[in-house]
Amino acid sequence: MKNWLALILGLPTANATERMRAWRALKASGAAVLRDGVYLLPDTSACREALTSVERDILAINGTAYLLPVVDPNGERFIEFFDRKDDYTKLGGEIEGCREQLNAENALATTKQIRKLRKAYDQIASIDYFPGEPKHQIDAALQELETAVSRALSPDEPHSSNQPISVLNLSDYQGRIWATRKRPWVDRLACAWLIRRFIDPQAQIVWLNTPQDCPVNALGFDFDDATFSHVGNRVTFETLQASFQIQIQGLGRIAALVHYLDVGGIQPVEAAGIERVLAGLRETISDDDQLLAAASAIFDGLLAGFVKEEQPND
Repeated sequence: MKNWLALILGLPTANATERMRAWRALKASGAAVLRDGVYLLPDTSACREALTSVERDILAINGTAYLLPVVDPNGERFIEFFDRKDDYTKLGGEIEGCREQLNAENALATTKQIRKLRKAYDQIASIDYFPGEPKHQIDAALQELETAVSRALSPDEPHSSNQPISVLNLSDYQGRIWATRKRPWVDRLACAWLIRRFIDPQAQIVWLNTPQDCPVNALGFDFDDATFSHVGNRVTFETLQASFQIQIQGLGRIAALVHYLDVGGIQPVEAAGIERVLAGLRETISDDDQLLAAASAIFDGLLAGFVKEEQPND
């Protein structure tokens, strides 16, 4: 990195509120402090916008502010000021502590903590202008924690296989018995909704005490050795979608939501709210058929909303 931006400030002593506002904006931008009143960022459009905004605010309160270009011929002189290793290490300790305390009883509560940890990670990553191994390690640790919570919420969660996904004919899968593990969580609820909504409207859903109880004439889903389960990086919902080539407007966003809530990854904006709703339903409805009916209404509403959002404006 040879091109940098330096912001040199002189803040009026009388306006403590504006001084604090400027300091917070600079901290949020990840600016390095070279000395009192001198801040540095890489010369990118986002960084230039952030520093220009602070410069404008300071000038508006009769302070002094100079935004100047800085050139480092060697390109390495300032990089050390942007090392986020300590931030990642601190976050890693919080992730490890959360992992050590995780059990089946606190798994639902832990999902809230994970959202906070993921938000903290995103904030660090957004100002990690020269990412390295610490970033990848913490991202991997978060994904492992998300998977562990999913398994705590849903014992016997299937392991992923690498078998190829065959394209199937819908007409061969009508009026069938479909079976999965009882007390369904996100992936199984979404799969059962997908089956009845787009694959087999007359499907009979059977809730199993254990995967070994699956009837020989049933199509099992979302457990090890089931007909449909996790394949590669796909959760079972995505496997079903790919198997039957279901290309419905808005369904991809539901697939992304289910994927995140089941195994982690990129968080859709709706994830936290939907997770709270489904968790509340699961806590208050003990009958799995009634739970599916309630969850199906949620997925129907989501799909309708996504379709409306994706339609072009007239």
